[in-house]
Formats: sequence, structure tokens, C-alpha cells
Amino acid sequence: MFKDRLGTAASAIQTHFDHVLRQFDDLPVVQAMAHATNGGKRLRGFLVLESARLHGIAPTQAIWPATAIEALHAYSLVHDDLPCMDDDDVRRGQPTVHVKWDEATAVLAGDALQTLAFELVCNPGASPRTQVRADLALSLARASGAQGMVLGQALDIAAETADKPLTLAQITDLQRGKTGALIEWAATAGALLAEADTGPLAHYARALGLAFQVADDILDVTGDSATVGKAVGKDADAGKATFVSLLGLEEARKRADDLVAEACDSLTVYGAEADALKETARFVVTRTH
Repeated sequence: MFKDRLGTAASAIQTHFDHVLRQFDDLPVVQAMAHATNGGKRLRGFLVLESARLHGIAPTQAIWPATAIEALHAYSLVHDDLPCMDDDDVRRGQPTVHVKWDEATAVLAGDALQTLAFELVCNPGASPRTQVRADLALSLARASGAQGMVLGQALDIAAETADKPLTLAQITDLQRGKTGALIEWAATAGALLAEADTGPLAHYARALGLAFQVADDILDVTGDSATVGKAVGKDADAGKATFVSLLGLEEARKRADDLVAEACDSLTVYGAEADALKETARFVVTRTH
């Protein structure tokens, strides 16, 4: 079953995190890194492992970029949760890093997780070919920086004080960076490892990333904090434009379903081998946290 495969991947990534972090000194900043990388769905890492499997890449290779993308995602969450950003006290049902330690430790732990991600993709275990490792690192830098995730975050912050709420097109562009860029990198990592065409997986990931964000907006309205594992209702309280506020709840659900169908159609070239990725798309819009 899909959830079993997702759980197996999450366990493998956690084991690899444990192995990597054991090589660091037992300091508060390292403890904070371990705290930030513990738990979660590991969806991005799963996408790396599945896209690698589609291209015949061994799990022992794919685990390096799979863990890398989860390290980078964890860094983004640690910094997002800071008082100067989203100011959240709970993440994955646990105290956020700045609450459990302090703000300085959270900043440094996030910094260390970001650099760890690049250390992991550049490890020879990821690929014996230096060019492949360089391509992984360059593409990850683009996906995570001012052309990708950070750009999306900056646009999101700017929207909070803008004179007018964002339009649907503007929100879509924002979320392609904030949420979609790392998902696209994860889904295409297997093709990069195999030096194969990334086109079909990139198309899949763009639709998947938007579906993920629409589902997040729906959860912010319909979910409860105990199940979701973080505060809900903050977007509405802040008066932020979201897919739900602009489309309405039912239309947002329909938009998510349409994006899932688009994502699945993009995988036709892989046949039944891509069934797990199709299940991933369906999971994204039916999850409860």
C-alpha cells in the first residue's frame, strides 16, 4: 500500500539522518537539527526515492539526495516558524526549535541544515559522477534560493502588507516558488541522477506542488491543530488571500482534483511503474495533516 511505502521511505530517511548527525558533536545546535528533522511525512524525500527507482538508480544512491531535500525543507520550516516570520510555537505536534531552545539556536540550526543539504548531494555516495553531483547541487540552489523557495517566501511576506490582496494568478506564481520549487526538484532528482529527460517529472511536479498548496489552504480552513500538527486558521485571521478565499472551498477542492489528474496524466510515459507517484498525487489532496 502507498502509505506503507511512504512510511518505509520515511524510516530510511530518518535512519540516514541519524547516521549523518551522529558524526557531529553533541551540541545544542546539533540537537536542534535532529529535532527539526524528526518526523513529518517525508513527501519530498519519497519523491526523490521514487523518481530514482523509475530510472534504475539504487536506493543506496538515492538516499543521499532524499535526505538532502528533507534537510533543506527542515531548514525552511525552522526559519518560517521564527517570531520574525510566521511566529509558530508548534510544528509536527512538537515545540518549534526557537521555543524548545532559543531564537539564535533556531537560526543557526536552520543555517546548518541548509548547508548540510548541499553536503549530502555532493557526497560521492549520491553518484560516482562529479558532473551529476554538481548538477544536483546547482539545481537545488536554484530551487531553494531567490529564484525558487525564498522568492516565494518573500512574495508571501510582501503580500501581508500589500494594499490589495493577491489575485489567483499571483498566488499561483507565489506558490510555484514557495512550495512547488522544492517539490519539483525532488520529483526530478531521479532523472538527474540517471542523466535522463526531466520533462515528464517536471510537469508532474508542477501540478503536484500546486495541488499540495491548495490542499494546505483547505486544511487551514477545515483542519484542527491537533490533527494537522500546527496552528490552523492563521491565513483567514490575517486576511491573506488563498486559493480557498478566492475560489471558495468547493471550487478549491475541484481545482486540487484537476491538478491531481494533470499530474497523473504527465506520468503516462512511465506506465505502471509510476503508480506510486500517482498515489502520491492522490494522497496530497486527501491528507489530514
